[in-house]
Amino acid sequence: MAEILGARPRPSMGTGLAARSCRAPALAPDLSAVAFVDDRDGSPRVWIQPLGADLEEWEPGEDGPEGPPGRGAWPVDTGSEPVADVSWSPDARRLAVLVVPGGGEHTQVWTVRPEGGDLRPLSAPEGGSASFVRWTGQGEILLVAEVTASGTTEAVLVDAGSGGREVIADGALMHPASVSRDHRRMLLRRGPRGVRRMYVADLPAFPGGLPGVPAIEHDGTFPFAHPAPPAATNGSNGANGTSGTGIAGMIEAAAPLPGHGVTGLAAALSGPDQPAAGSSAGPDPGLPGDLTPGAGSAPSPLPPAGLRSDPPAGHLADVPPGLPAGLPDEAAGDLPGPGERPLLAGLTGTTDYGILAPDGMTAYLLSDVGRDRAALVAVGEDGVPAVLAERQDAELDQFALSADGRRVVLLWNADGRSAMEVMELGTGLTRPLPSPPAEVVTSIRISLDGTLAVLAAEGPDRPSHVLLCDLATGGYRRVAGAGRVAEAAGAELMRFQARDGMELTGWLYRVPDASGPTPCVVYLHGGPESQERPTFNPLFQNLLAAGIGVLAANVRGSSGFGRAFRNADNHALRFDAIHDVADCAMELARAGVADPGRIACMGRSYGGWLTLAALVTHPRLFRAGVDVCGMADFETFYERTEPWIAAAAVSEYGHPVTDRELLRALSPLHSFDRLEAPLLIVHGAQDTNVPLHEAEQALRAARERDVPCELLLFEDEGHEIRQTANRATFVKNVVEWFGWHLAVPDRG
Repeated sequence: MAEILGARPRPSMGTGLAARSCRAPALAPDLSAVAFVDDRDGSPRVWIQPLGADLEEWEPGEDGPEGPPGRGAWPVDTGSEPVADVSWSPDARRLAVLVVPGGGEHTQVWTVRPEGGDLRPLSAPEGGSASFVRWTGQGEILLVAEVTASGTTEAVLVDAGSGGREVIADGALMHPASVSRDHRRMLLRRGPRGVRRMYVADLPAFPGGLPGVPAIEHDGTFPFAHPAPPAATNGSNGANGTSGTGIAGMIEAAAPLPGHGVTGLAAALSGPDQPAAGSSAGPDPGLPGDLTPGAGSAPSPLPPAGLRSDPPAGHLADVPPGLPAGLPDEAAGDLPGPGERPLLAGLTGTTDYGILAPDGMTAYLLSDVGRDRAALVAVGEDGVPAVLAERQDAELDQFALSADGRRVVLLWNADGRSAMEVMELGTGLTRPLPSPPAEVVTSIRISLDGTLAVLAAEGPDRPSHVLLCDLATGGYRRVAGAGRVAEAAGAELMRFQARDGMELTGWLYRVPDASGPTPCVVYLHGGPESQERPTFNPLFQNLLAAGIGVLAANVRGSSGFGRAFRNADNHALRFDAIHDVADCAMELARAGVADPGRIACMGRSYGGWLTLAALVTHPRLFRAGVDVCGMADFETFYERTEPWIAAAAVSEYGHPVTDRELLRALSPLHSFDRLEAPLLIVHGAQDTNVPLHEAEQALRAARERDVPCELLLFEDEGHEIRQTANRATFVKNVVEWFGWHLAVPDRG
């Protein structure tokens, strides 16, 4: 175990529930203000904070100020619906806003003036979803991704001023990534999760109906006078770059790329190398007993035999074209459109994010293609890729390119903590920035002139807040958000081995004043390609206040640890992830952290499925469970989820026809006769990602077997709980549920 991040006395009940969260910041073009999403009024909405000399500065290594900046900030009226993201047009006239109607999954893109007014929709496909990608650098032209009700995505250029629009690409499992400043070339992504590919394509002369808008100059100036309230650009994931001086030589010098017929989880987990549940061969699922994972074999420093960097043979390349329940044929993989040229072709891996240089001649990609850990890769006009930045001890989490294309800020994920570097693309020189005054940076954008970066950052004792970073000096200033929550406890990184020798990690939140083992909850994130990191979580703090510890686990399949680890749970390998949950519980008991008789399991989305799977696979190991918007049956999930979600999930979970028996074996609902632990189910009525039907059938199945089971339903929420009051209700109910069922040592 590593160091504790700021251990303190036990938090009091209610810690962090009222703390505001500030996310998705974007700088004004003239650096006079920052727009961001703030839930200070109980629902996330757009706020604008003017920048002045009175902002509090954080020196590297300091804890930072505790006072709340925000003098002179004003809200922007975008209506009553929650907001998830905001971006300034580079001409300083407008904001693009991502609106979440009803708190559900069908997001819409709207525009509004920074000072308020002229609020109207730019993209709101009926029955579908829309999101903005970035401003193109020409006036008020915005690149938007629209997903139709049938699951097809359209890449659309929208003039935010006139409302004019032009579709430039479409297809299932497609996402537009970038357009060159002259609108002559586009970069787009195709393919399902884990095996995405980037393509470039030349566009015809600037599409009709939208010409004549002035371009942003390369020096960062903008040709329009902005209104009194400042306006800003979506710089990082938003500003397109240019290849910059000397980039061709830099690419040339950079490193090149290297060329079951089973029923039920219990039955499926039994095999020649895996004892059946309850068998005397291997760890007893009831605890105590042999608490040493992988007993009988020495841990190996190399990945175990079952660890694969790529999907198991026969589960992706041979996916047949006929997908049921509305899944598009394109779920089989990449089906490029006419004239599209693949980047990084012929190599395994995935490329999830990319930006074109302003002239379109270079594509900058965040990719693990041809390697295990994600790196920054550049592909020039000749199609030859080169690795510009990579680390053996970290994955590239995000990067932001300056508007002139000469500078890139790299955001690394090193064991869950964030580290930042600046690279000058003209020379290839890279220098580290001082560590941010919070453990995790979740968003980064560069100012139009390339001198500042605006960040959203948080830690176990710090809610998400907005920071400015001077890229020349590395100094930080806090712009918006609360300071440290004094009573919040810290987290420590825990490393241990699964039964097959694979290293697992998690963030351990100990009950600070405990003198011995305590009740504990194993918490499982969604995705599965997400990651538990040391972020601010009021649920964890309130569980600690109730005397219940938390292990926020990263079982196999989590991101942040390389492609091999992320793919180690694909398809039939998913049974190993279920065992990882048991190994987390056993490690807590072995280390003396948890009372073996008072361990519970909880997770959301995929983590909700994994919770249900662990409860029915290891029924005597967990005392209680909480399933938050998790899948109970893969068959009904595929039938009822959004078609684009179903299509993208085939590479991760399996095909609903050819892998029907596997998916049935992986579906906890068919093993509910083994469920013993009392179960609380939490769901949003507006959830179309994992529809409410999954919760309803799990509730019914548990009650039919006389297992205590309750449903906490939020009528105005979707797959996320966005409203402050609802989050407080959620935390209160979960803490009470675990407090009741973990209160006494005996099972009763």
